[in-house]
Formats: sequence, C-alpha cells, structure tokens
Amino acid sequence: MRDISYRVALGGIVSALCLITMFLAGIIPALYLLLPMAAGVLLMVIAAEVSIGWAALTYLSVGILSLFICADKEAALVFIMLFGHYPIIRFYLERIKIKPLRGAAKLVVFNLCAALFFYVTVYIFGLDQMVEEMNDIGKYGALVMLGFCNLIFILYDYNLKAAYSIYIRKLMPKFKRKK
Repeated sequence: MRDISYRVALGGIVSALCLITMFLAGIIPALYLLLPMAAGVLLMVIAAEVSIGWAALTYLSVGILSLFICADKEAALVFIMLFGHYPIIRFYLERIKIKPLRGAAKLVVFNLCAALFFYVTVYIFGLDQMVEEMNDIGKYGALVMLGFCNLIFILYDYNLKAAYSIYIRKLMPKFKRKK
C-alpha cells in the first residue's frame, strides 16, 4: 500500500479531474450522461491504486461538490445516483463467480439506482419534465426509457471492463515506483 501523501495527492488529482468533467456537463448539456460516466471511470484509478474505501471517499467528495459547481443538477444527480458509485461497487460484483448471476446482480443494482434516481429527480427536486418526456413516448414510455437506460448501462459496464484492463496493462506499470 502506498503512503498517505501519495493517496491524498492521487485523490486530489482524481477529484479535480472528476469535478472538471462534471463542470463541463453544465457547459455542454448534450453530454450530461457521458461526462458523469467519464467521471465515474476516473474513480477506478483510486480503487485500483489505493483502495476501494478511498475511492468511496473520493466519490462522496466529488458528488457533494458537483452539486455545488455543476450548473446542470441533473448531471450531478446522474453521477451521484447512477454512474459515480458503480465503478466502485463493480469491484465487489466482479467477485461473483457465476457469470449470469453476476450480470443479473449488476442489472439489479442499476435498476434500483435508476428507480431511486427517478423518484428523487421528480418528487424531491421537482423536475417534472422527465415524466412529460416519458409520456411523449406513449403509454409504455417509462418501460421504453428503462430499457434504453439498461442498454446504456450494459455498454457502460463493458467499457468499464475494457478501460480497467487497459489501465492495469498499460498505465498502472508506469505509475509503479522504481526501487
């Protein structure tokens, strides 16, 4: 395990990069889903280099600060409730040996978070436009949106696996200290 100054420095750098990414989500509204996903990917570096607990603390700090600095509050909520914590939880879910069970567990976690996101967004923050957009799709608008979100999540999980593999093989050896 690395010393405390390394952990603090790495946590600060990753936090700053995540916050810049979240700030850009307010400037470029079309990327309000993609940029929180990218910020979540950065948290894998902390989990791989330091620990999962340290990554969780970084996630909490970025989540709270993104609510204050991000102009698009929905993007901040997407990070907090959907894509920020998942790369950390994924380390635990990957320990499930049976592939179909692991995939089902990942989808259950995502769908619970998606339902919570919907209720918090609509009923606590009062962003009723989400319900109106679902009604525009038709009678089954919510199910269509949930299905589309699950497809996005599956792609995100696949890309997380690829990004983590690239990080472990290519980038992590460059960060190791020479003794």
